[in-house]
Amino acid sequence: MAHATSLILSSSSRFSRIGYSTRFLRHHTNPLLPVPRFRCYCSSDESSPSPPSVKKRVVSGVQPTGSIHLGNYLGAIKNWVTLQDTYETLFFIVDLHAITLPYDVQELRKATRDTAALYLACGVDISKASVFVQSHVRAHVELMWLLSSSTPIGWLQKMTQFKEKSRKEGGENASVSLLTYPVLMAADILLYKSDFVPVGEDQKQHLELARDLAQRVNNLYGGRKWKKLGGRGGSIFKIPEPLIPQVGARVMSLTDGLSKMSKSAPSDQSRINLLDSKDLIADKIKRCKTDSFVGLEFDNAERPECNNLLSVYQIVSGKTKEEVMEECKDMSWGTFKPLLADAVIEHLSPIQVRYQEITAESAYLDKVLSEGADRATEIAESTIHNLKQAMGFYI
Repeated sequence: MAHATSLILSSSSRFSRIGYSTRFLRHHTNPLLPVPRFRCYCSSDESSPSPPSVKKRVVSGVQPTGSIHLGNYLGAIKNWVTLQDTYETLFFIVDLHAITLPYDVQELRKATRDTAALYLACGVDISKASVFVQSHVRAHVELMWLLSSSTPIGWLQKMTQFKEKSRKEGGENASVSLLTYPVLMAADILLYKSDFVPVGEDQKQHLELARDLAQRVNNLYGGRKWKKLGGRGGSIFKIPEPLIPQVGARVMSLTDGLSKMSKSAPSDQSRINLLDSKDLIADKIKRCKTDSFVGLEFDNAERPECNNLLSVYQIVSGKTKEEVMEECKDMSWGTFKPLLADAVIEHLSPIQVRYQEITAESAYLDKVLSEGADRATEIAESTIHNLKQAMGFYI
């Protein structure tokens, strides 16, 4: 989940698979060892077989910290809009993750509602997807605690983001939640019996932890042990697989083509926020970092900014990579930047209009979030019941 948590099923989409087949997971019985590395599914590969006809489930979310920017949208939310037509989908605002670092208490409530409104403005359809706030489904925290009892602390200490963020917070001054939030992320995924998880390349490690925890709990408490306690037996959790979009999975900073576009970057110039004005978008693109090479091209490792800006143009214009290359290969930056700015502005304009309409109707947004939480709670309570039964709780 961007932090998106960043799960799915099928009827018309096609997926490519690499790595281990899930048949190997059935033979992986040592609860102290992690599961084999996962296979990746690319959401636009047309070469592999069609998925089965019964819909599976996708769950993903975005933190309500800062403004949702173009990277969040193109890397996650825009893909959700496509996924909801084929899969059972639940999209939520991960407000519990937003408190792992110092935050503005007054801003959290507003940012949560604004994020939900932007989900809807971007095209998430409540007739096809459930939209809710993470903290409104209490099972997230309960499952986190249950999973924590089976999580080796060494697994958490190895997490890259913990190392980086705790160093910034001054080591011993870092909160416990900064160490344990990957367990909450695993709970976000496993709570809803997820089949696939839409993730960016930088979020694979968190999904690996969720998979390792699912297999560990299955081995510790599932199978015949669960059946003897009155349960159905077998696996308690599904082992989720990653879904990585082939295009737009990682939008880079406007000031550094090697860094991901981020809410936490100190300079607002590094990102295009979905609610930026037309003039501000044009100014940010005009001033963004480029290079001195002649012409424009994709996939040149020496030109990360060029590849990033062309990729953004490809997505917002709806053109193929080949069409963009043919159109732009001989352009100068002075010609391309206004073209990109116009395309981004045109793409975001209806989102901004819809956002204003949604936020003007407070009761409507409250109703959407309440109904979404109710639907999510129905699924979550079943998962909690199964795990507590398997762990020997009196229920």
